[in-house]
Amino acid sequence: MKIAIISDTHDNVWKIDQAMPYLRSTDAVIHCGDLCSPFVVKRLGEGLGDTPVHVVWGNNDGDTFTISKVAQSYPQVVLHGPFAKLEIGGLRVAVNHYPDVARGLALSREFDLVCYGHDHTAHEETVGGCLLLNPGELMGLNGYSTLALLDPSNREVTWVNL
Repeated sequence: MKIAIISDTHDNVWKIDQAMPYLRSTDAVIHCGDLCSPFVVKRLGEGLGDTPVHVVWGNNDGDTFTISKVAQSYPQVVLHGPFAKLEIGGLRVAVNHYPDVARGLALSREFDLVCYGHDHTAHEETVGGCLLLNPGELMGLNGYSTLALLDPSNREVTWVNL
């Protein structure tokens, strides 16, 4: 099993398209917020087929009504609101957009994996046995477009720079 973790796409459909081969090679995709526009949900829904896509809101997801309406056409795209609590590949997973919240969740010892975004900085750290992971930004604003691929069996992260 393999999980893709992305964040902060900010409408950059060109980077989403570049990421698609990596995302398609996984069993689940986690998006840590800041899709921004409804057409990003459509791109993910159409591009990933039956692969489950778990999405949390970020601070730049403005038109949540239309994003939610578009997501209804793609049952594999699940909008969780500001927080997701999941089990994927035998891991207890929490997802939110904000670093401070993520650190608190990791410290709770309730989760094996906590994913977040917001600060556009790729980060991997073990906190009390929990993998705290920010995949960085897919959009490329700061000159880097990154995503993370996780093997849940050994918690090994492979970083992809687009």
